[in-house]
Amino acid sequence: MPAKDPVVVSAHRCGAGDDVAGQNGLHALEHSLALGVDYIEFDVRRLPDGRLVVSHDVPGEGLDLIEYDAVLTALDGRAGAHIDLKTEGCELEVVRRALEVLPADRIVATTGSEAGCRALVEFARAEGLPLRVGLSLGPNVKGLTPWRAVLFLRRQLFPTARLAASGANVVCAQHWLAALTLRRFARRRGLDLLVWTVDSPTELRWWLRPGRAWMVTTNHPDRALSFEHRRRRRDLARP
Repeated sequence: MPAKDPVVVSAHRCGAGDDVAGQNGLHALEHSLALGVDYIEFDVRRLPDGRLVVSHDVPGEGLDLIEYDAVLTALDGRAGAHIDLKTEGCELEVVRRALEVLPADRIVATTGSEAGCRALVEFARAEGLPLRVGLSLGPNVKGLTPWRAVLFLRRQLFPTARLAASGANVVCAQHWLAALTLRRFARRRGLDLLVWTVDSPTELRWWLRPGRAWMVTTNHPDRALSFEHRRRRRDLARP
């Protein structure tokens, strides 16, 4: 039986981790790049004035913003870009800018918008680009009535219609949704599985086993890489 590919590690929110806690910016990005992560994850939003910025939270007064182009420049090809799109309608502009500094096979764009996914998939197909496009699936039921929350979670756990409408080639799933149904769902359809956000040591060890996922996003890339290196050493030591 051929060996399975190792799971790709993505540093969530530029990978602040324990050493640079609270610094969700270029300093944290440099920290993750120095660790040797495979990808850097960052949230991209369009402001009312048209600027594209990287910010995990909705921009407001007193919140430091990082220009999107500054993050792309800082990447400098040292890691892939996991771009989580938080504003609809700017998907093509965001990805085109990323393509100026990275090859298409080093970019994965994720969004909860089916229309946004479809636009990116059609763009990549027309340009002949091996771009990964993920439909984000998560359990956020804040503000919903119990009945609507149940219906919402059902759509997340069994997203056949949404995946078909989006054309996505990656299932981007919150980790416990992935464990319940979406890992098997992605495997049956031959889609890459991106699991977010995995932080506990036990869950990281489980998800980093080859074949469980294509990519794992974590706030602790140092921990994830340590586990992955140990696993690879054990595999090499086996007769």
